[in-house]
Amino acid sequence: MEDADSKELSLWAPKLVDELRKLPSMRDVATDQQNGGLEAELVIDRDTASRLGILPQAIDDALYDAFGQRQVSTIFTQLNQYHVVLEVDPQFSQNPDSLKSIYVHANSGSQVPLASFSHFQTSNTALAVNHQGQFPVVTLSFNLAPGVSLGEATQAIQRAEQDIHLPPSIHTSFQGTAAAFQNSLSSEPYLILAAIVTVYIVLGVLYESYIHPLTILSTLPSAGVGAILALLLTGNDLGVVALIGIILLIGIVKKNAIMMIDFALEAERVEHKPPEEAIFQACLLRFRPIMMTTMAALLGGLPLALGSGTGSELRHPLGITIVGGLLVSQLLTLYTTPVVYLWFDRLAQRFSHLNIGNPIEEPSGASAD
Repeated sequence: MEDADSKELSLWAPKLVDELRKLPSMRDVATDQQNGGLEAELVIDRDTASRLGILPQAIDDALYDAFGQRQVSTIFTQLNQYHVVLEVDPQFSQNPDSLKSIYVHANSGSQVPLASFSHFQTSNTALAVNHQGQFPVVTLSFNLAPGVSLGEATQAIQRAEQDIHLPPSIHTSFQGTAAAFQNSLSSEPYLILAAIVTVYIVLGVLYESYIHPLTILSTLPSAGVGAILALLLTGNDLGVVALIGIILLIGIVKKNAIMMIDFALEAERVEHKPPEEAIFQACLLRFRPIMMTTMAALLGGLPLALGSGTGSELRHPLGITIVGGLLVSQLLTLYTTPVVYLWFDRLAQRFSHLNIGNPIEEPSGASAD
C-alpha cells in the first residue's frame, strides 16, 4: 500500500489487515506497520500566550535551548577549538514533566513558566515509516490456506479492497511471488497468440494455402481442453509451469494433422484423388506413425507427472498437461481432422466457383435488306 499521506495510510492499513484476516483463503496475515509508539505532544494555548506577551518564536527558542543542543560559543586554544553546547542536564530530559521547570521570555522581560500556557497530550505514533521511492508504504504479508491457489488469493484481496471502499489516493500493488504471478499471466496470452500466428505463417508458406494451416491448428483446442481437464482431475492449478506445458502441446499435437494433411494433399496433387478418398487413405496409412510419435511423447511425459523427489512439485503440472493434452487430442483429432479438412475443402471450392454479378448478354437482332 502506497500513499502520499502517511496519516491516511496509517488509518486504512489496519482496516485492510482486519478484512484480510476474515478471509478463509488467508493465513498468517501480518503487516510491517508499527504504530504502537508513544508520543507526547506539547499543545500551546495561543490565546493565553498572547495575553502574556509571548511570541511563538520565543517558545521555540526556549525549547531548542533546553533540548536542541544549541552551540552558543567556541573556545579556542593553541592546538584545538571546542564548541560550547547549551542544553539541560540529561536527567531533566528523561521525563516530560521536566518541561514544567522551563521558563519563557515575555515581551515585558519577565520569565513566564511554560506550564502556565501549555499542556501535554499523549497519542500513538509510528516507530518507523517505510518508503518506496518517495512515498510512505505499508507491506502486508500472508500465507495461503491449504488448497487455495495464488490466483484465488489475489482476487480475494482485490475484492476486500472494494468491500472496505479503499480511497483512490491509496495505491496497492503486489510484490514478490504474487507480482511475478500477475506479470506472467499478463504476458502469457500474447505469447500463446504469437506462437499460434507463427505456426500459421510457417504452415501457410509450406502448403501455399490460407486454409490448410487452419485445418492443422484446429487440433489445438482439444489439446488445451485435455490439459485443463487433467489439471482439474489431479487437483493442480493452472500456473506458469502448466502454461509452459500448453505451449509445448502446440508443437507436439499439430504433428498429427500435419501427417494426415500432407499425405492427403500429395494424393490429390499427384494421384488426382478426390478429397474424401485422399483424407481417408491418409488416415489409414498415417495411423501407425501418428500413434508411435504420440506414445513416445506421452510416455516421455509420464516421469514428469508421476515422479517424486526434490523439485517434483514443480515438474508435476508440466507432465500432467502434456499427458492429458496428448490423450484427449489423440482421441479427437483422428476423427475431427478429416471432417475439418473436407469442410474447408468444400468452402474453398465454393469461393472459387462463386461468380460475382451477372454476365452481360448482348441483344441479338435480325436485319433485313
